[in-house]
Amino acid sequence: MVETTQQYIARITGYVVGKDHLKVLQVTSKKLAGLVKKATKKKLTQRPAPDKWSIAEILAHLAESEIVFAFRLRLVLGASGAQIQAFDQNVWQDNAGYLNKDAQEALRLFESIRASNIALLKSLSKAQWENYGMHQERGKETVSRIVEMFAGHDINHTLQVEGIVNGTRK
Repeated sequence: MVETTQQYIARITGYVVGKDHLKVLQVTSKKLAGLVKKATKKKLTQRPAPDKWSIAEILAHLAESEIVFAFRLRLVLGASGAQIQAFDQNVWQDNAGYLNKDAQEALRLFESIRASNIALLKSLSKAQWENYGMHQERGKETVSRIVEMFAGHDINHTLQVEGIVNGTRK
């Protein structure tokens, strides 16, 4: 069953209720690196089910999503009210050859871009956190909301990786 936009928002933001969103973003890389160290090479590339992504695919998705995050932040900071285009992660996955991605390489790319994004976020004034874009599917999103959504996205995928590593994700 496909989620509606509202169901997706509720699920993703539900992961970060009461949490410091910036702190979530800051610890994700370390959590993922620890999980990847525990996984065998086979476990990194093996899908837990035919319709579920492998750890390598999840990491490649996170790296690509971080590029999107970087662009959206800079777009909205440069032109509050700018249009934010949605993207279909499954189309990106089909076109990116995720099964051929190296999990460590994807993690390094994610870590690098995330560090840049964190530095940018830490430099913002309070007023800049209220800059916004108009997301094609979700409507008005401030920098603060974008950070909240990506923090929830982080937790969602970190839990998936953890489930694969521990053998509890089906």
